[in-house]
Amino acid sequence: MCKHFFYNFNSNSLFSGKQAKTFKVKVSTMDAEMEFSCEVKWKGKDLFDLVCRTIGLRETWFFGLRYTVKDTYAWLKPDKRVLDQEVPKDSLITFHFLAKFFPEKVEDELVQEITQHLFFLQVKKQILDEEIFCSPEASVLLASYAVQAKYGDYDPNFHKPGFLAQDELLPKRVLMQYQMTPDMWEEKITAWYAEHRNITRDEAEMEYLKIAQDLEMYGVSYFSITQNKRDTELLLGVDAQGLHIYSPNNKLSPNKSFPWSGIRNISYSEKEFTIKPLDKKKEVFKFYSSQLRVNKLILQLCIGNHDLFMRRRKVDSIEVQQMKAQAKEEKARKKVERQILAREKQMREEAERAKEEMEHRLFQLQDEARMANEALLRSEETADLLAEKAQIAEEEAKLLAHKAAEAEHERQRLEVTALKTKEEKRLMEQKMREAEQLAVKLVEQSERRLKEADHLKQDLNEAKDAERRAKQKLLEITKSTYPLIAAYSSPPPSTGPESPDRTVDMASSIRMDFKDSDMKRLSMEIERERLEYMEKSKHLQDQLKELKSEIESLKLEEQHQAGLYSLRSYTEPPYIPHSNVRNTQA
Repeated sequence: MCKHFFYNFNSNSLFSGKQAKTFKVKVSTMDAEMEFSCEVKWKGKDLFDLVCRTIGLRETWFFGLRYTVKDTYAWLKPDKRVLDQEVPKDSLITFHFLAKFFPEKVEDELVQEITQHLFFLQVKKQILDEEIFCSPEASVLLASYAVQAKYGDYDPNFHKPGFLAQDELLPKRVLMQYQMTPDMWEEKITAWYAEHRNITRDEAEMEYLKIAQDLEMYGVSYFSITQNKRDTELLLGVDAQGLHIYSPNNKLSPNKSFPWSGIRNISYSEKEFTIKPLDKKKEVFKFYSSQLRVNKLILQLCIGNHDLFMRRRKVDSIEVQQMKAQAKEEKARKKVERQILAREKQMREEAERAKEEMEHRLFQLQDEARMANEALLRSEETADLLAEKAQIAEEEAKLLAHKAAEAEHERQRLEVTALKTKEEKRLMEQKMREAEQLAVKLVEQSERRLKEADHLKQDLNEAKDAERRAKQKLLEITKSTYPLIAAYSSPPPSTGPESPDRTVDMASSIRMDFKDSDMKRLSMEIERERLEYMEKSKHLQDQLKELKSEIESLKLEEQHQAGLYSLRSYTEPPYIPHSNVRNTQA
């Protein structure tokens, strides 16, 4: 095969000068792109076989090479040269390797894993591109199987929220139908995804296809037709079951169906198609398409689907039997490998768990050893502290015993003092009562003396009045009796004549002597009693003052001793008997 490639950039033709011997093609599968250098004489089958050999595909009857021509698409014909067909005459011709025909039951007809994988990718793309209608519930379930096929078993430690943010899993129509955030959709998908544990990629893709094959638009190729030249437009659907007629706005429920088992012949003449039922009594159905190229494409699909339909009803060929046997052996081998892998994985997980447990146990033992060492150090420190505390406690016990003895002596002294204080207080109270009684008696005596003094004053006044009256009376008597006295008395001879004035002076002197002697005597008695009263009062007041001062000093001393005793009871430890002191020291 020649690997040289010649292309004239100034010409739209693939060839320049003389005819080239090779040309370049690019083939895009659902998960890869390949470029091939093809010979000019190659037919479509040569290129198709090369692609199938490259990807390792043996179930070739489902697939084809599709290319775009004008406003539609066409399939590369296997028995015609590639360059003689209506392929684009570009420097690099592009083909798409896709499933052209779909199986009736994927679990029975798809044998190879590569076949399943290619169907899975194509059907998934058609659902996401809304070429196949899918309900929201089925879309979420299919998305969960797609995630299982891509990521394997769900692991919450690895598959954190947001791990599906970059994956396209649901059709836009479903996303727009509900007011839900991407996180909410991811949560719903993950809930189903977590239930698919221990399902391999091939099994997940097969489950996806088994659900998808029950969708109404699965495997159906739609074409615009008219039943009559002037009639309204209809849709023709071609699939593995037969032909179906749809309304333009309803691709889910066909108006009329023609199963392959009931069709005797299909033919077309230019733009007219004729479907002849196997039952000759039924009416022949005719429809028209707009382009001759579309009619050829419809005929190709009808022939291919009908051949596969008839092939399914026959015994499998030797090649298919060998493929199924090999696939069965391969599945059995992979199952054994998966079992061995699962067992090894389980053993590895158990070993890892045991390792983790041992490490955890080791950490626990290390922690326990560390804690034991720390506890030992703490116990040693505690022992030292306890010994020190014991020594301190012993010293404190001795000190407390000494203080207890002192407190006991002080208590006894205070008790004796209290008794003395009580006795003195009692005596003082008794003295005070006696002083009060004495004061009362003195007051009574004072009042009595005052009354006596008043009486004496009254008697004195009466005496003075009597004296005055007596003096007056005496004067009267003297005056009346003086001549008689002078006549009858024989006075001594006098040396000289006595005058009347001398007689008057004598009487006056007698009266004055009488008055002065009485007054002096009364005055002396009153003064003496007053002095005695004042002395007794002063003495009594001194005794009262002395008694009050003694009582106040006793009260202060008693309060001081009571406060000191209460302070000792709060600040000093309670009295400990000698037996208890010995126990404490022990």
